[in-house]
Formats: sequence, structure tokens, C-alpha cells
Amino acid sequence: MGIIIFIGIAIVSFLVQSRFKSKFRKYSETPLSSGLTGRDIAEKMLHDHGIRDVRILSSEGSLSDHYNPADRTVNLSPEVYGGRSIAAAAVAAHECGHAVQHAKAYSWLQFRSAMVPAVNIASNLLQYVFMLGIIMLGTGMGETMLWVAFGSMIVVTLFSVVTLPVEFDASNRALAWLQTNRGIMQTSIEHNQSKDALWWAAMTYVVAALGSVVQLLYIAMMLFGGRSDD
Repeated sequence: MGIIIFIGIAIVSFLVQSRFKSKFRKYSETPLSSGLTGRDIAEKMLHDHGIRDVRILSSEGSLSDHYNPADRTVNLSPEVYGGRSIAAAAVAAHECGHAVQHAKAYSWLQFRSAMVPAVNIASNLLQYVFMLGIIMLGTGMGETMLWVAFGSMIVVTLFSVVTLPVEFDASNRALAWLQTNRGIMQTSIEHNQSKDALWWAAMTYVVAALGSVVQLLYIAMMLFGGRSDD
């Protein structure tokens, strides 16, 4: 049963990722009526929120856009940084939404940021202890490995779940700001297109969180399932 659920989640994840990339390509080719670049939009959104200590940088790689609270930088991929499209506007505003969260001490972002060191350790451990636990299943060492994997997976799953309100809130802040700045998106169609792009981006995080929950339950079944026979 667990394998079937894993396969189902993997299929859904593939479909959502494919849909998101398709939407991003489509809206990357849809010109923004105002002609502003992603960088222009990021600068304006930060300025409108009174944020002066955040730098806007161009980062390497496609879909590499992110906000780094550690050094207060909004990092935009080349197609977003210099892009003049619906996708560039939506993504730039979304990443600035995280900067606004930081400036306003949004609790979920603070919690997520505090978890990063623990998540890095847990993720690294999972690469090894989970497989070793399965290989050595039935031995005391194998059970120990699975317990370590279980603890690590709890941290990773919690991080994935906490990420959801952070991402949805950043998109809501972005869309609300774009809605009030008619000079950027001059028609309701453009606003709806940006909303569609951000919705599909958020769905990738939802699927990732579901995958983490399923994997956590799978490890729990391996640990506790056999105890019911004791």
C-alpha cells in the first residue's frame, strides 16, 4: 500500500511540475503592458513598502529565484531579472513578498528561517541512514538507523509544512500590491495571469509537503508496524 501511495505522489508531483513549467514558459512569452523588467518591479515594490536595506541581484540558473533573509537579498534568475513579461513581474513581486514578510517580522518566515540549520543536517542524514536502515532491517543497527531517519524526516516534514503559509502569504502580498499598482499590470487579464502563475508555483510546494508526510508515515509504519505483533 505504501509503495502505491509513493508512486501516486510521484505521478502527481511530475504532473504539477510539468504544469508549472508550462505555465511559466507561457507567461514568460506574454509581454507586460507596462514594459517594466522584473528588477524594476522589485525595486518599486520594496520602495513602496519602505524597505531600503534589501539588494536585488541576478542569480544564475533557471527558476533560481529566492529571497535570502540572511544577507537581505532578492535573487532573481536572468529571465526574471531582465524579463518584461507576466511571469517576470509575478515572480519578482513574490520574492519581494518574502522581503516584506522579513521586514514585518512575519512569524512563519521567522520560524522557517530558524529551522534551516536543523533541516540541512536532517536532509544530509536522510541520504544515508534511511537506506542503511532498510538494508539492515531486522537487526538492532537497522532499527537504530530507522529511528534516526524517522527523527530526521520529522524535521524535514515540519519544514515542508511550515513553508506552505510562507509561500502562500508571499504570493498574496505580491498580488495585492500588483492589484493596487495599475501602472504595472494595466488590465485584469494580466493580474489573473500572474495569479495563475503563482498558484501553480505554490502547488509544487503543496505536493512536496504531501510527499514528505507520506515518507514520514512510511518510516513510522516500518518502525511501529512490527511492534503490534509483539
